[in-house]
Amino acid sequence: MTVNLETLHLDRGSHTDPDDGHCLLEVVSMLAGQPFNDKPTCVSPVLRSYGIALNDGWDDTQRQKLLPYAPRMLNTAGDGQDEARSYLALDWLIRVYTPAWLELARLTDSATALRALRPISDFAAVEAARQVIEAARTVGAAAGAAAGAAAGDAAGDAAWDAAGAAAGAAAWDAARDAAWDAAWDAAGDAAGDAAWDAAGAAAWAATGAATGAAAWDAARDAARDALQPTVELLQRTALELFDRMINPAAATS
Repeated sequence: MTVNLETLHLDRGSHTDPDDGHCLLEVVSMLAGQPFNDKPTCVSPVLRSYGIALNDGWDDTQRQKLLPYAPRMLNTAGDGQDEARSYLALDWLIRVYTPAWLELARLTDSATALRALRPISDFAAVEAARQVIEAARTVGAAAGAAAGAAAGDAAGDAAWDAAGAAAGAAAWDAARDAAWDAAWDAAGDAAGDAAWDAAGAAAWAATGAATGAAAWDAARDAARDALQPTVELLQRTALELFDRMINPAAATS
């Protein structure tokens, strides 16, 4: 089958055949000449987890930016780089994703402390980072407690759009192998609480103590607007992470 990436359109979810639509991994199966499915055997399972989560989590416009990665995912299965890929994803969650939300919530000291950590590339780095991440979670939790329901709704959407779930899926092996699930969760908690806090501040500024459906909509819209620049920043860096995860050895050389 001839596959022209310039004319393909990526769709959310899995499909029965190409006429029904195709996600990123289904395009890879077409390029590989394998049966049409979202589990091509030639693809690293870490890259598969990350690619599927981005494909299904992003909106239609953002999703199309994944197409150039389809041919680059070929022949990555069994190349010995999956542990490095998982750590790259974990590192992004801790030193890029979480600080971005903390900074938006004006928790700059916590953001700076996370960014200053050495790259999370092995278990020793994970252990060294534990205390800093737990401290960030504590600060984030205190900040996030004040967010209202409408703002929290927007914060949850923003956190998903920004690729945190995708990196979490890809980082799972690193977190599990390091026996450090709790600290991985802490990074996500700190980011989520900070996003809630920033969303809540924007919602309150837009509506004050007003109530009712109109106020709810205004609060949610104001929160989304406040969070959007951070979402866009993290989407860009999530693609940069994808670049590095394709071939970690080249990225670190």
